[in-house]
Amino acid sequence: MSGSAPDRSEENIEYRVAHLRDRLAAEELGELGVRAEVRAGAVVVTGTVPSAQCRETVLRTVHEALAGLSVHTDVVVAETATPDHAEELP
Repeated sequence: MSGSAPDRSEENIEYRVAHLRDRLAAEELGELGVRAEVRAGAVVVTGTVPSAQCRETVLRTVHEALAGLSVHTDVVVAETATPDHAEELP
């Protein structure tokens, strides 16, 4: 049979990623700046969060929701420290 029928595992991955997006948006995180996409059979999660604690919560949620899948994360903490020197303007 040809490969025209959708792969059930791909549908399952898409469903789980959509569920993850819902969790990230609906829970106390409210992190709409975090993106999750399926690329070449793996899930890529990227974005910027306001604190290290928030990053840990996002990563824990991702690993709970996508256990057993290949997941690559690039979630960084926004730099919120006050500058240590004056900005030089031209």
